[in-house]
Amino acid sequence: MALKKDKQKVLGEHFDDERIKSFLLFAAPEGTNPDFHVLEKAYRGMITENFATFIQFFVAAGRDLNATNPQGQTLLQITRQHRHGEDYAKVLSEAGAK
Repeated sequence: MALKKDKQKVLGEHFDDERIKSFLLFAAPEGTNPDFHVLEKAYRGMITENFATFIQFFVAAGRDLNATNPQGQTLLQITRQHRHGEDYAKVLSEAGAK
Protein backbone atom coordinates (compact mmCIF):
# COMPACT_ATOMS: atom_id res chain seq x y z
CA MET A 1 0.00 0.00 0.00
CA ALA A 2 1.44 3.38 -1.03
CA LEU A 3 1.23 6.31 1.30
CA LYS A 4 -0.03 9.63 0.01
CA LYS A 5 2.14 12.71 0.47
CA ASP A 6 0.52 15.39 2.61
CA LYS A 7 2.26 18.31 0.86
CA GLN A 8 3.62 19.06 -2.55
CA LYS A 9 7.10 20.47 -2.92
CA VAL A 10 7.02 24.10 -4.01
CA LEU A 11 9.89 25.08 -6.26
CA GLY A 12 11.05 28.66 -6.64
CA GLU A 13 8.98 29.91 -3.71
CA HIS A 14 9.85 33.45 -2.66
CA PHE A 15 9.76 34.10 1.10
CA ASP A 16 9.04 37.51 2.61
CA ASP A 17 11.58 39.00 5.04
CA GLU A 18 9.71 37.81 8.13
CA ARG A 19 9.68 34.22 6.91
CA ILE A 20 13.37 34.43 6.05
CA LYS A 21 14.17 35.84 9.50
CA SER A 22 12.21 33.02 11.13
CA PHE A 23 15.00 30.62 10.11
CA LEU A 24 17.23 32.39 12.66
CA LEU A 25 14.98 31.03 15.40
CA PHE A 26 15.31 27.30 14.67
CA ALA A 27 16.55 25.44 17.74
CA ALA A 28 19.52 23.17 17.17
CA PRO A 29 19.54 19.56 18.30
CA GLU A 30 21.82 18.79 21.21
CA GLY A 31 25.43 18.57 20.09
CA THR A 32 24.91 20.77 17.01
CA ASN A 33 26.24 24.31 16.74
CA PRO A 34 23.17 26.61 16.62
CA ASP A 35 24.71 28.85 13.95
CA PHE A 36 25.57 25.90 11.71
CA HIS A 37 22.09 24.45 12.24
CA VAL A 38 20.24 27.56 11.04
CA LEU A 39 22.65 28.01 8.12
CA GLU A 40 22.03 24.44 7.00
CA LYS A 41 18.24 24.77 7.42
CA ALA A 42 18.26 27.92 5.28
CA TYR A 43 20.48 26.28 2.64
CA ARG A 44 18.22 23.26 2.39
CA GLY A 45 14.98 25.24 2.52
CA MET A 46 15.56 28.31 0.37
CA ILE A 47 16.28 29.24 -3.21
CA THR A 48 19.53 31.13 -3.71
CA GLU A 49 17.87 34.56 -3.74
CA ASN A 50 16.17 33.94 -0.40
CA PHE A 51 19.34 32.40 1.02
CA ALA A 52 21.30 35.55 0.10
CA THR A 53 18.77 37.65 2.02
CA PHE A 54 18.96 35.24 4.96
CA ILE A 55 22.75 35.56 5.04
CA GLN A 56 22.40 39.35 5.33
CA PHE A 57 20.12 38.94 8.36
CA PHE A 58 22.40 36.21 9.78
CA VAL A 59 25.51 38.41 9.59
CA ALA A 60 23.63 41.46 10.94
CA ALA A 61 22.62 39.34 13.94
CA GLY A 62 26.31 38.67 14.68
CA ARG A 63 26.10 34.96 13.88
CA ASP A 64 29.11 32.85 12.81
CA LEU A 65 29.34 32.06 9.07
CA ASN A 66 32.20 29.66 9.84
CA ALA A 67 30.30 27.56 12.37
CA THR A 68 30.88 23.85 11.94
CA ASN A 69 28.79 20.72 12.05
CA PRO A 70 29.70 17.85 14.43
CA GLN A 71 32.13 16.56 11.74
CA GLY A 72 34.01 19.88 11.72
CA GLN A 73 32.77 21.09 8.33
CA THR A 74 31.53 24.59 7.55
CA LEU A 75 28.52 25.12 5.32
CA LEU A 76 30.82 26.65 2.71
CA GLN A 77 32.86 23.44 2.60
CA ILE A 78 29.69 21.39 2.25
CA THR A 79 28.12 23.53 -0.48
CA ARG A 80 31.31 23.34 -2.53
CA GLN A 81 30.88 19.56 -2.64
CA HIS A 82 27.28 19.69 -3.87
CA ARG A 83 26.52 19.67 -7.57
CA HIS A 84 24.01 22.52 -7.22
CA GLY A 85 25.75 24.30 -4.35
CA GLU A 86 27.93 26.67 -6.37
CA ASP A 87 25.60 29.69 -6.12
CA TYR A 88 25.13 29.13 -2.38
CA ALA A 89 28.90 28.85 -1.91
CA LYS A 90 29.31 32.15 -3.75
CA VAL A 91 26.81 33.86 -1.43
CA LEU A 92 28.65 32.50 1.61
CA SER A 93 32.08 33.50 0.27
CA GLU A 94 30.96 37.01 -0.59
CA ALA A 95 29.60 37.39 2.95
CA GLY A 96 32.98 36.46 4.41
CA ALA A 97 32.75 32.70 5.01
CA LYS A 98 36.04 30.80 4.81
